[in-house]
Amino acid sequence: MSVKKPHHHPNSPCLESLPFDAEVADHLAGIFKQVGDPTRLKIFWLLCQQEECVTNIAYLLDMSSPAISHHLKSLKLADLVESERKGKEMFYRPKSNKPARLLEKILSQTFE
Repeated sequence: MSVKKPHHHPNSPCLESLPFDAEVADHLAGIFKQVGDPTRLKIFWLLCQQEECVTNIAYLLDMSSPAISHHLKSLKLADLVESERKGKEMFYRPKSNKPARLLEKILSQTFE
């Protein structure tokens, strides 16, 4: 079935609909919003290099531990990082889901 668009452009493929729904678009925008923040981008990149605790991330970024924890919470809510308790400390790493792996690949290729 052909879609009648307001403007007809010859030799232009006719896309009948977007390949994703509003919920998927909102989810993707949320992921990109997280790494739109420079601090979260740095934290995520750092975690792609090695699993790390809040104290060491705070030291490496010259920030307070509470500030780092705030950013990690946002990254966790966006489903980009996960944590694991080891003794008395929480260690963070990128989640092994498709969005986090894709973001890790994008960062890796960008910083090569």
